[in-house]
Amino acid sequence: MRHFIAKHFNKGFHLGRYFIIAGLYTFVIVLEFSTPIPYVFGYLYTGPILLTNSWLGKRATFQATFTAVFLTMLNLVVPAGEIINASTITSRAIAAIALIVTGVLSDRLRLSEEAIASTSAKLEAQEELVRVREDFASTLTHDLKTPLLGAIETLKAFEGEKFGPILPAQQKVLATMARSHQTSLQLLETLLDIYRNDTEGLELNLEPVDLTVLAEEAVSTLTELAANRCVYLSLNYGESDWRQSLWVKGDALQLQRVLINLLVNAINHSPRNSHVEVVLESQSAYQIVKILDTGAGIQPEQLSHLFERFYQGHSQRQSKGSGLGLYLSRQIITAHGGIIWAENILPVGAMFAFKLPVYPFQSSLTT
Repeated sequence: MRHFIAKHFNKGFHLGRYFIIAGLYTFVIVLEFSTPIPYVFGYLYTGPILLTNSWLGKRATFQATFTAVFLTMLNLVVPAGEIINASTITSRAIAAIALIVTGVLSDRLRLSEEAIASTSAKLEAQEELVRVREDFASTLTHDLKTPLLGAIETLKAFEGEKFGPILPAQQKVLATMARSHQTSLQLLETLLDIYRNDTEGLELNLEPVDLTVLAEEAVSTLTELAANRCVYLSLNYGESDWRQSLWVKGDALQLQRVLINLLVNAINHSPRNSHVEVVLESQSAYQIVKILDTGAGIQPEQLSHLFERFYQGHSQRQSKGSGLGLYLSRQIITAHGGIIWAENILPVGAMFAFKLPVYPFQSSLTT
């Protein structure tokens, strides 16, 4: 019953459109044929032509345009008996040409609108697919944290000999498993942060922060990791021979994550018995942090892609990560109004650096 009503409603709706167009044609015809021939009202046919194109399509537009041109020129001889001069013929010829142009352009406009609508629909479908994928990945990542946390706690219980004595060889295996699970947990948390930042934006708890303190803490935290890889970490205060404060307005926790990410990246890509250096520099407008390693460097064509999500590249550097740490670092630095970049250094190695606007009241913080 509902289908029957909808069918008849649509049929009546289309008939209504035909009556409107026919009514407009009748109105113009009355004006045309009830007035002297020199008065050209054929231009008014553009209205029903445009409506026909919008409502009924290309074929009907052609018919409506042909009818309008025919009626406009027919008014030269109907009604008969009036004197026709060259200017009258020219005026009606111009009106006919205008009607033809209107029909052609309106059809092209309709085709363009249909193409735009089709493209928009495809883009919306692609965006929806991307959202579904992002939601799926975010949900899956979140759900994977629970079993990982459970496994880590179980390994800690084994290491604490809560289930009985553990041999030294078993302790090493358990420690390796625990580190692997911790690495996986950190990766999941990074993924969650990235998805959250992309969808909701990065929320920052801004306050005066000394980058020197953060850098010193990051170096201290990663000294053991560097030692295990036979990499020497050092901190350099740039052109100053003395320790200096680098004040910025930022989120200390998020900026610490950037420093850790860049340092771990440098350590992982440095050969054994090499050196990773953190250089702190202060300029008039920016505070700059540079992390220099002595690895194999970066291929020039990859420099512009390093901070893209999941980008790993192809190089001779020692190890490859997930491609998320640098992307997250870019999110954080960009949210602070800063700039992060990478470049090769001579004779060997790479530099990852970022700069943040100087905190304008830093002088009052150091006094």
